[in-house]
Amino acid sequence: MHPAAPLPETDIPPLPRIMLEPLVRATLLEDLGRRGDLTSDAIVPASAQATLELRARQSGVLAGLGCAQLAFELIDPGIRFEALLADGARLQPGDCIARLQGSARAMLTAERSALNLLGLLSGVASATARIADAIAATTTRVTCTRKTLPGLRALQKYAVRVGGGSNHRFGLDDAILIKDNHIAIAGGLPQAVQRARAAAGHMVQIEVEVDTLAQLEQALALQVPIVLLDNMDLPTLGQAVQMARGRAITEASGRVTPETAPQIADTGVDLIAVGWITHSAPVLDIGLDALSG
Repeated sequence: MHPAAPLPETDIPPLPRIMLEPLVRATLLEDLGRRGDLTSDAIVPASAQATLELRARQSGVLAGLGCAQLAFELIDPGIRFEALLADGARLQPGDCIARLQGSARAMLTAERSALNLLGLLSGVASATARIADAIAATTTRVTCTRKTLPGLRALQKYAVRVGGGSNHRFGLDDAILIKDNHIAIAGGLPQAVQRARAAAGHMVQIEVEVDTLAQLEQALALQVPIVLLDNMDLPTLGQAVQMARGRAITEASGRVTPETAPQIADTGVDLIAVGWITHSAPVLDIGLDALSG
């Protein structure tokens, strides 16, 4: 089996165990329910030992291996988990990701929770990598949004980084993003920006969403440092980027795919925000296989 090639950027630090454990524990508890694993408890002797392997069944980018390892270890700390690849590895069907040895019953009990998290996060990393690869020849970066699955934002944003993307704000509390409804209720963009600046500390960034060149000119006149160019067609987006060059960081959004991303990036926009890489990324198929013989 050929080795999986790592992504060029492999220095993404893993999330600390203290962040992973509550999420992995909740996933296991949901699956164990009120009586535990009826099937494995009934069929697999408590003394039975096994060697199992995590194997890729699709091409993609690996992410979430720490979650999978923790799921097995929380069920039985005696399980030996040998990681053969690391998050960020480029996977091909058949690649062996990790080898597990220990209680067969415990490994089967943890299997679904481990694979759910591993497949979900690898799917996010793989979707991100498709966009990142498509625009690799440009200076534009792909970034995620707050359109994440409830309770899993920190994990999904980690997977975006593993896939070669960057993170937008993590929540409502770490940056100010002024959108159309904020402007309407405030009575106009100048009023919204003035109130935002009065409330923001020196560490808080302010971004304004615009969908026309006239709105962009108004935002630039107010010296807003970041502008979100929302759902602009390519000619308009190109003009907007030229208008903002040297005056504000530019971010494009709206119906981005791996096929359309290169043309968007060719406008020179700094960032492309993509929601579906977290809220709708297909799960990457990874299996847990028993060694024969």
